[in-house]
Amino acid sequence: MSNLLLFPIIIPSFFAAILMIFPKRLKLQRVLATVGAGSALISALVLLTKVNTDGVQAVTLGSWPAPFGISMVSDPLSALLVVTSSIITLFVVFYSFPTIGVKREQSYYYPAVLFLMVGVNGAFTTGDIFNLFVFVEVLLMASYTLIVHGGEKPQLRESIKYLLVNIISSALFVAAVAFLYSVTGTLNMADLAVKIPQIEETGILTVIAVMFLVVFGFKAAIFPLYFWLPGSYYTPPIPILALFGALLTKVGVYAIMRTYTLFFTMNIGFTHELLGIIAILTILAGCIGALAYFDVKKIIIYNIIIAVGVILFGIAQLNQPGVDGSVFYLIHDMLIKAALFFLIGIVAVLFGTTDLRKMGGLIKTYPVLGWVYLVTAFGLAGIPPLSGFPGKLLIVQGGFEGPQFWGSIVILATSLIVLLSAVRIFVYAFWGEPVETVPLKKSVFNQMFIPTVILVTITVVFGVGAELFMPFISGAGEVLLNPSIYIDAVLKE
Repeated sequence: MSNLLLFPIIIPSFFAAILMIFPKRLKLQRVLATVGAGSALISALVLLTKVNTDGVQAVTLGSWPAPFGISMVSDPLSALLVVTSSIITLFVVFYSFPTIGVKREQSYYYPAVLFLMVGVNGAFTTGDIFNLFVFVEVLLMASYTLIVHGGEKPQLRESIKYLLVNIISSALFVAAVAFLYSVTGTLNMADLAVKIPQIEETGILTVIAVMFLVVFGFKAAIFPLYFWLPGSYYTPPIPILALFGALLTKVGVYAIMRTYTLFFTMNIGFTHELLGIIAILTILAGCIGALAYFDVKKIIIYNIIIAVGVILFGIAQLNQPGVDGSVFYLIHDMLIKAALFFLIGIVAVLFGTTDLRKMGGLIKTYPVLGWVYLVTAFGLAGIPPLSGFPGKLLIVQGGFEGPQFWGSIVILATSLIVLLSAVRIFVYAFWGEPVETVPLKKSVFNQMFIPTVILVTITVVFGVGAELFMPFISGAGEVLLNPSIYIDAVLKE
């Protein structure tokens, strides 16, 4: 089959390797990073159209037959997520030009961003559970570089926690993979989906499924494993925070979505019930954090945790509205979080602080910025017709149709808390008595604001034109709910 699905992984790795040769050539770094991320996005869009017309694409490396070779698989979910992550990486590169600082740009910043893209796109595309571990390690290596990039004291302090948590979760990942292999004799995801239903000892498989939930839960920041995220994400500069907030936790979410629909379905009365309960607890924990702080970065960081819970609740229902809603909401959240971090980055630069209590009156000097932020905040909260609404509506519908209808009531109630937390930033920063702002050149402001506005526009189009995108979303949901489509594409490849 087509090797096209490898391009969004190969292109950024090629450009990242070239960029490492001349770190001090600033203009060349910027141009090649843009070309690399742009080329990866174009290849991802071509891949999405191919998957949409020709069905699931699979290639097994080294001409080995599946399941013996390493399979790379692109189904509608994988292709959509690769396109979304490529869009976000490209916009982060643009946003970095005026914000990240020349010193950081000349210290392997762009190669690290592109290597992170390699890991994320690889994790979304792999069809082998051990290869998923490898790609997660690639993105973690890049994230270790980015989280300490610049070497400021708070970054170094928080990076130790981030490093320890990920080392422990990676060790658990290897152990879980070993247990899974010892029971099934395979690590190919499609082959696992065939072998697991044939095994009568569901007890040991349930234990392994919970182990994987813990492993991916560390990455996704589910309750109670999210303790590392607020501090670790708070310290890096805004472009890195946008990249982390939009992409990193979503790899863990994707891994749970894939494993808990494709092969860990032997005891859904326990595993998916547990996933649903944890999802609701994650939402509640995120809401407490979002209301507790007066720091713009902390408020949006806790909203990452809330969204993880909402997406996983839809998956736990294992019905069509729930799964379709989770896919839609996952893509919405990746885009909207990047846009929100870009916006609060501009606000923080203008005020010279991230403390809401030291802000005010920005609407008088930057009215367009204020209204763009308000639209984005409404999108985050799921106000129709913006992009947060269709996904959340489907997830709530899935909850009412499934066994955990109480979870849907919690999601509806907490939507008001999300709205309150986001609008609070608008009220404090843009209303009230004007506070003196840091002088900012118009050209620098525009370099930050233009990519932000384009990204916000994409989220608005995704919400308002939801009907145009639903065939892609439904296609992704169909493959998740009917594993035979995925299995046939890989094992008959």
